[in-house]
Amino acid sequence: MEDFFDLPTLIVIGLAIVILFRLRSVLGTRTGNERSPLERREAAAKAQGAKTTEETVVQMRPRPVEPVHDADTERQARRLATEIEQLAHGDEKVAAGLKTVADADPSFSPKVFMEGAKAAYEMIVTAFAQGDRKTLKNLLEKDVYEGFEKAIGDREAAGNKIDFTFVGLPRIEIADAEFDKRNANVTIRFYAEVVSATRDKDGNLIEGNADQVTTIADEWTFARNPRSRDPNWKLVATSQLE
Repeated sequence: MEDFFDLPTLIVIGLAIVILFRLRSVLGTRTGNERSPLERREAAAKAQGAKTTEETVVQMRPRPVEPVHDADTERQARRLATEIEQLAHGDEKVAAGLKTVADADPSFSPKVFMEGAKAAYEMIVTAFAQGDRKTLKNLLEKDVYEGFEKAIGDREAAGNKIDFTFVGLPRIEIADAEFDKRNANVTIRFYAEVVSATRDKDGNLIEGNADQVTTIADEWTFARNPRSRDPNWKLVATSQLE
């Protein structure tokens, strides 16, 4: 018994007690109510969320009203006004109509529309001369397409053909514009230079001149529903000018 409690043994026991006490003070003791690592992470996240909420809460009191300055919006408005002024050529009715169309369709640009109308006109008159029904069907409203298709059918039934070359559009102008609560409508006058010669099944010239540039004048109306996902305008009415 005395050998067991010799001095070295007592020193070791004393060190063990000191180490155990320090570990307990650092790690604590288990009580049976400890939270798992997952529970501790969730608690920390909630605490962080509460802190974030406190930092971002909006005080329920009115703020001084400050003027909104949007450079892009102002720039677009100025550009639209300039385009309308340039393309209306002093016609107040046309200018008002274009403004109404732009109000109904914020994506509307008179300048871009005119460029598209030029391309559409060339495509349509060329497709008509060539009997290209597929192209016409994509660009024309149903009633207009049916009129074009009938003319092509009559021409083909008679055995006639058209030799056609589109030369250019020296003059194009907006005649009218409006929004009728459903569709935006823009009417354009085209003055085109073409070479056109219609021949019968035997090759005899019926109409036109294959060696001479002539001018043709048309007034066409294009329409589009601003609420439609389809960005394309379609030809809804045509007439020839004297």
